[in-house]
Amino acid sequence: MSLIDLITGSTGNQVAQEAENKFGISKGQMIGLAAVAVPLIVMYLKNKSEDADEAESLNKALDKDHNGSILSNPSQALEKQSEGNSILDHIFGSEKSAVESSLASKTGISMSTIGPLLATLAPIVMGYIGKQKQESGVSSGGGLSDLLGGILGKASSDAQAEPGNPLNDILGGLLGGGGTSQSGGNPLNDILGGLMGGGSAKKSEEGGLGGLLGGLFGK
Repeated sequence: MSLIDLITGSTGNQVAQEAENKFGISKGQMIGLAAVAVPLIVMYLKNKSEDADEAESLNKALDKDHNGSILSNPSQALEKQSEGNSILDHIFGSEKSAVESSLASKTGISMSTIGPLLATLAPIVMGYIGKQKQESGVSSGGGLSDLLGGILGKASSDAQAEPGNPLNDILGGLLGGGGTSQSGGNPLNDILGGLMGGGSAKKSEEGGLGGLLGGLFGK
């Protein structure tokens, strides 16, 4: 299962349906948010995994708590918001509030809702990474950075191969560098730069990623 399959396939659609029922947002809004937030989470984890201690900590967490079983029953994610918040606290650290505020601003989803939605996505993403880790045979923290980079690179290739889908356009633009940071190692800057067409309002108005997001979120 690719990252795009995770977001737009049965798992993503089931999570989106549950989110629509619980939070009152549309399925399209949730899938659109996932298209931005999921690669952002993976990018942050990739950056963290380049530190040996962080990589080993992530490896242990994946082995202990994230074997991918949640992908077979993604509705569990809505019952794991406390766990999801803890995951996000570790991934984003002091930048968590900035991430939530930026995503709320770009998507039009309220601050009171964006946090719980991200906390719902976090266990899904960790379960996905845990399953990919098992399938790839990575047995220690040392290989996680390459694994995560490969996940991002494949998502980029898949998205750019099918540009007709607006979600693929978003992912293709966000991951155009194959997950390689272009802004001093801060994935948030990369993502937000991509969202706004590389920081250009004109590009957004002409139908860049900002314009695509506007369409998805009814802005």
